[in-house]
Amino acid sequence: MKKLSYYLLLMLAFSQAQAQKDFQGMAVYESKTQAPKFEGMRGNRDITPEMQKNMEERMKQMLEKTFILNFDKSASIYKEEEKLETPGQQGGGMRVMMNSFMGGGGTFYKDVKSKSYTVDKEFMGKEFLVVDSLPKLNWKLEQETKQIGGYTCYKATAVKPASKTDFRNFRPKNNDDKKTEDKKDEAKKTSGETKTNFEDNFEMPKEVAIIAWYTPEVPVNQGPENYWGLPGLILEVNDGRTTILCSKIVLNAKDKVEIKPSKKGKVISQKDYDDTVIKKMEEFREMNRGRAGGPPPMMGR
Repeated sequence: MKKLSYYLLLMLAFSQAQAQKDFQGMAVYESKTQAPKFEGMRGNRDITPEMQKNMEERMKQMLEKTFILNFDKSASIYKEEEKLETPGQQGGGMRVMMNSFMGGGGTFYKDVKSKSYTVDKEFMGKEFLVVDSLPKLNWKLEQETKQIGGYTCYKATAVKPASKTDFRNFRPKNNDDKKTEDKKDEAKKTSGETKTNFEDNFEMPKEVAIIAWYTPEVPVNQGPENYWGLPGLILEVNDGRTTILCSKIVLNAKDKVEIKPSKKGKVISQKDYDDTVIKKMEEFREMNRGRAGGPPPMMGR
């Protein structure tokens, strides 16, 4: 009888270990970024109200995306959901690059055991494979809770450096900065210049405040994009302009997904990739200096 009990306990322990090994989940996230207003372009003779409206509408569409996160106990892949292009929609390599500039594009692989990530990027017709260490955020765990999709979620906050190559980090300038720019605009009008640049109204902050909501009911150290480090799956992230919200979770589906990093592209660190993007964008800005105002040069994550 004792032997039977021992074997039963052994089999139970083995089955639990196997279940943990085979554990896998899928989460769907809706990402929305507040579209910038092009009000500063109204003084530009080259930008008509209709053009301004079209620019804002197109920007809004590009800033609303759906992502799929497939995860197991130690790793995950995060990728934008593939959609059929509508007639007349910008496509090809340009669309891929634009997606990369605003949080999409490529497959983001996270390994929380090795604390590393891999993401494939396309920039200026070249493919890069960014491989680096996961950013370490000093999360502050709060007592506040709320329900997301039937899961009890807890609040956590952190502050992180703003990526200079993520277009979504642009913020409207504060009133003091705007007053200074308004004086410059008046000087331009006096001298006959009426063109206004998008960058006159927006700035890149040094850091951004993050609010996240995680659920211990899904005990994995994972989340959307490069977010991780909390005692449960992150279901919502907000940085003041971009909100990423989980709309669906499926655990232990019958069909498993292979969770592994991409292999395509030139291997490069995040810093070297950012430096490459910034250098090319500065060159682009110099080439177009003096032209009519428009959106700032788009940059990748």
